[in-house]
Amino acid sequence: MNRSILKLAIPNIISNITIPLLGLVDMILMGHLSSPIYIGAIALGGTIFSVLYSFFSFLRAGTTGFTAQSFGANNHIEISYSLYRSIIIAVFAFLLILCIQKPIARLSLALLDGSDEVKDLAISYFFIRIWAAPANMLLYCLNGWFIGMQNTKIPMSIAIIINVLNIAFSIFFVVVMKQDVVGVALGTVLAQYCGLATALLFLFTKYNNYLIKPNISILLNINKLKRFFKVNTDLMIRSILLVLTIAFFTNQSAKLGDNILSINMILLQFFYIFSYFTDGFAYAGEALVGKYVGANDSKNLKSVVILLFKWGFYISLPFAILYALFPTPFVKIISDHPLIIDQIQPYYIYMVLIPIITFAAFLWDGIYIGATASKAIRNTMIISSILVFLPLWYILVPMYSNHGLWIAFLGFMLARGISMTIFAKKNILQLTNNQ
Repeated sequence: MNRSILKLAIPNIISNITIPLLGLVDMILMGHLSSPIYIGAIALGGTIFSVLYSFFSFLRAGTTGFTAQSFGANNHIEISYSLYRSIIIAVFAFLLILCIQKPIARLSLALLDGSDEVKDLAISYFFIRIWAAPANMLLYCLNGWFIGMQNTKIPMSIAIIINVLNIAFSIFFVVVMKQDVVGVALGTVLAQYCGLATALLFLFTKYNNYLIKPNISILLNINKLKRFFKVNTDLMIRSILLVLTIAFFTNQSAKLGDNILSINMILLQFFYIFSYFTDGFAYAGEALVGKYVGANDSKNLKSVVILLFKWGFYISLPFAILYALFPTPFVKIISDHPLIIDQIQPYYIYMVLIPIITFAAFLWDGIYIGATASKAIRNTMIISSILVFLPLWYILVPMYSNHGLWIAFLGFMLARGISMTIFAKKNILQLTNNQ
C-alpha cells in the first residue's frame, strides 16, 4: 500500500513543487522592482483568478472521483463519460467567463481593497491573464481524469512543462521586455496553452482506446447527470468558500496597508509550498480511495486512510523545523526590501505553525473527494469558514490587528481538519459497506 501511495504521490509532489516555484519567481520578479506595489498587484490579480476559478475547480476534483470509482469498478463506459461530461461543462464555463470579463473586472475593483496604483496594475494583469481561461478549464478536466485513471505521471509532466515555460516567459517579458505585471500575465497565458497541447497529446496517444464515440442517451442519462451535478455542486460550494476565505484574508491584509499586504502574501507563499507538497499525498488519496470505493474494498480503503495520515504527519515536522530555523533567509529569497524584512519578523511564528495545523485538512480533502463524499466536505467547509473563521476575525482583528487575522486563518484550517475527522467514520470509513 505504501508503494501504491508513493507511486501516485511522488509525481504529484514533483509537479506541485513547480507551482509554488512559479509563485515564488513571480514574487521575486516583482519584489525586486522599484516598489512593493508590484507584489500587491499580482497578489490582488491572483486573488481575482483564485476566486473566479474556484467556481469551476470541481471540474478536476469531481472528474477524479468519478473516474477513479469507475476505474475501480472496471466500468470502461463510465470512465469515458466522466471525461466527456466534464469537458462539456468546461466549454460552457470558459465561454461564459470570456463574455462577462468586464463585469467581473468592475466587481473585483469594487470588492478589493488596495491603493489606486495597486488596483490599476491588478486590472491590467487581469485583462491579459483572462485569455488563459479556456486552457485552464480544459486542463482541470484532463488532469482530473488522468489522476482518476491512477496515472499521476502525465499531470506531473504537464505541470512541469507549464510552470517551467511560465517562469521562462515571465523572466523574458519582465526582465528583457520590461513589462512588469503585464509580463507575468503574458507568461501565464502562453504557458497554459502549451500545457493544454501537451495534455491532448497524451490523451490521444496513450488513452485513445477510451475515447469511444459519445452516445447522447448515455451522456445525458438523467440519473448519472443528477449525481454528477449534485457532487460537483457541493464541491463547487466547498471550493468557493475556501477561496473566498483566502481572498477575504488577502483583502483584509490590504486594509491594513500595502506593507502588511506584501508581508502576508509572502507568508502565504510558505503556506502554498507546504500545501502543494502535502497535496501530492492528497491526490494519491483521491485516486486510491476512489478506486477502493468503486471496488467495494473496505479493508484497503481503511488501510490507505491510515497510511496517508502517517505520511502527512512525518512530512509536516521537517517543514515546521526548517521554517523555525531559517525564516529570514527564506523570506529574503522572495523580497529584499529592508522595510519588509524588518516588519515581517513578528509573524514568523505563523510560518512554523502552518505545517502542523494544516496537514490534516489537506489529506482529508483528497480522501473525501475520492469517495465523492461531497455533502460532508461541503458542510465541514461551511462550519470552518462561516462559524469559525469569520467570528475569530471579527473578535481578534480589532484587538490584535494582523496577528488576529493570522490566528483566524489558522483556526479555519484547524477547524477543517477536526470537523472532517469527526465526519469521517460515517462518510468515509463505512462507505463501502453501504454500496
